[in-house]
Amino acid sequence: MLTRTSEYALRAMIHLAHHEKHWPIPGRTIAKAADIPPKYLSKILGDLVRAGVLGSTPGKSGGFRMSKRAEEISLFSVLKPFEQFTNRRCPFGNQQCNDTSPCNAHNEWKKVLEAQQQFLRQTSVHDIADKMSLRVTKLSVKTKYGDRVDP
Repeated sequence: MLTRTSEYALRAMIHLAHHEKHWPIPGRTIAKAADIPPKYLSKILGDLVRAGVLGSTPGKSGGFRMSKRAEEISLFSVLKPFEQFTNRRCPFGNQQCNDTSPCNAHNEWKKVLEAQQQFLRQTSVHDIADKMSLRVTKLSVKTKYGDRVDP
């Protein structure tokens, strides 16, 4: 349900959240760590700076940092520059589909979109980054023999 651009924006933000102590982080470092094409990521990071989600520092020792704490940045604010959350077309191709002239699936589809937006508004970058770091920690705990052990 998200564009590739949005997915890349989220990956970049998660990387920044995990490496807050190393800010500013160069775009090429984020691109490599998050497995995103560098030129593509450069445009995404520029859009996030213009949207006020990121700050940037130019120069040799420059890079990107979050404009606020990860707890204060909603997923919605990260995705807003890349996703069309209002004036969506009917996904079923109906030309006249809106609240006053709904298609057969309009009301149910509207509930799905509202639930998605509610999740994105209520979930912070920190919420996701924190859960991902717990998952990575669990996956990386191994014995010297290579067996996985749950912490």
